[in-house]
Amino acid sequence: MAMIEIFLGVMLGLVLGSFANVVIHRLPRMLERQWTAAEGMGIDTPRDPFNLAVPGSHCPHCNTPLRWYENLPLLSFLWQRGRCRHCREPIGWRYPLVELSGAALGGWCFMRFGLEGPAVAWMAFGLTLVVLAAIDWDTTLLPDVLTQPLTWGGLVAAALGWSGLSLPMALWGAVGGYLCLWSLYWAFRLVTGKEGMGQGDFKLLAALGAWWGPWAGVSIILIASLSGLAVGLWLRRQGGLREGGYLPFGPFLALAGLWLLVFGPLPGL
Repeated sequence: MAMIEIFLGVMLGLVLGSFANVVIHRLPRMLERQWTAAEGMGIDTPRDPFNLAVPGSHCPHCNTPLRWYENLPLLSFLWQRGRCRHCREPIGWRYPLVELSGAALGGWCFMRFGLEGPAVAWMAFGLTLVVLAAIDWDTTLLPDVLTQPLTWGGLVAAALGWSGLSLPMALWGAVGGYLCLWSLYWAFRLVTGKEGMGQGDFKLLAALGAWWGPWAGVSIILIASLSGLAVGLWLRRQGGLREGGYLPFGPFLALAGLWLLVFGPLPGL
């Protein structure tokens, strides 16, 4: 029975991982179009729809629409040897990596929780973190349309008994997570006159607090800070830091949340 559960989790994770790739690629562009339209530029019109469903999947290089067998999670990438069948341009490695992440999360969650609601909830939690990490790395954005449902999802999971937290603990975790980075942000700004992080980071830590509770905050911040420092030093040595030496913090908060899902909080914290 356990193998069947793992198989179902992997299959579901592959499908949701494929959808996660769509969200990573399209959501920032959707938001940009909305912001541009709100400023009166008139780009987002009914004649030019763009959302998670329209236009259909297509090669980003030659814009050729993809047939169903060219859009199978992971299998199509392997079958086409990592290249578009039409223009032979390479397919980015992020696509199969996100799909593999979804498969791994699905297999892990269904192995740990079985065919129950908590398995689906924690898989959605993990995949949302993967999407947020990729979007923040690309654009330095942590969209409210993802962070806010992630917070509410943690509170609902607590209310249903799926996260192992009581609802009051989940609520205080969200409040504590937000206030922690909000306080650091304003302290840094008052001392230096600069913004040390984006406000999306507050909301992401609030969401993590809703899933893990207030006492996990130390582990989350420590893992995120140390991993961010390590990657920042490596990129600096490789000359890969962005202009101004800025490194988004969201991907490392997401990494910390995934770490806790698999390994739990750091010992003694």
